[in-house]
Amino acid sequence: MRVLAIDTALANCAAAVLDDASVPCQLTERGDEIGRGHAEHLMNLISEVMAESSTAFNDLDRVIVTTGPGSFTGLRVGLSVARGFGIVLQKPVVGVTTLAAIAHAFVGQTGDGPLLVALDGKGEEVYCQLFSVEGTPLGEPEVQTISQLGHTLPRAVHFAGSASQRIAEACGLGPESVLSNKGYPEVVDVARLGLTIDPSSATPVPLYLRPPDAKVGTSGRILRQ
Repeated sequence: MRVLAIDTALANCAAAVLDDASVPCQLTERGDEIGRGHAEHLMNLISEVMAESSTAFNDLDRVIVTTGPGSFTGLRVGLSVARGFGIVLQKPVVGVTTLAAIAHAFVGQTGDGPLLVALDGKGEEVYCQLFSVEGTPLGEPEVQTISQLGHTLPRAVHFAGSASQRIAEACGLGPESVLSNKGYPEVVDVARLGLTIDPSSATPVPLYLRPPDAKVGTSGRILRQ
């Protein structure tokens, strides 16, 4: 299967073409940690990976895109592009969460304990989800505070994501429990995870765990929370 993977949910802007039918598996990826400006960068990255991998758009079997949690603007960029390709090419579009994609990189690396993937939110808030050693979700994505997690997590847990160090310290655990502090998934993990998912069970809809910071006021003005 040949897939195009897109990630614009967080600070990274990335695209990859992965072909698992070849031996060895062929991967072409491009990515930049830009923070903002995904709309201006994404199409160039897609053009580069498609050209370098000698892939025509009609050769793709599916498009994979991150659905969040992440920035509202970044998510809209990636999802709009992925859905557009899906409509034009008449190919399935698969959505994967940023938390699950990060967890996918550490399947089998946590011994007997689970993995908590946690991304920084506002203040003490984090966006997090617990996964088994095999990468299976052990709960739903949620917003928690670091102090709450410090009192409720099992002692054998490992951590990945930008909030890892703070949570480990709150749990009284050492640096060996932190597998990664990176605040976004690698696009190759987005692609590999998306290869294994049934498109009918992974619709490309945004995962928002909290409301936007800006909302329309009654007088039509934008209000900031």
